[in-house]
Amino acid sequence: MCICVNCQFVERCIAYHQVETSHQEPHRNLSPDFQPRQPQIRVHRQPTQMEFDVVNCGSFQSQEKFSNV
Repeated sequence: MCICVNCQFVERCIAYHQVETSHQEPHRNLSPDFQPRQPQIRVHRQPTQMEFDVVNCGSFQSQEKFSNV
């Protein structure tokens, strides 16, 4: 599973934008402006499709950490 869905930067992230493109999903943001540090994308190959997930990222910050601010 992609860790981006729990990251505070998901709406602005260039790496997540690329994952959305790979999955042919609508973009949360058409012009992302946040360049994450060292995102690691894992590719899962299946017979009929490929799955792309960000599994590690140097810029990851949990949304939970900031939800009580």
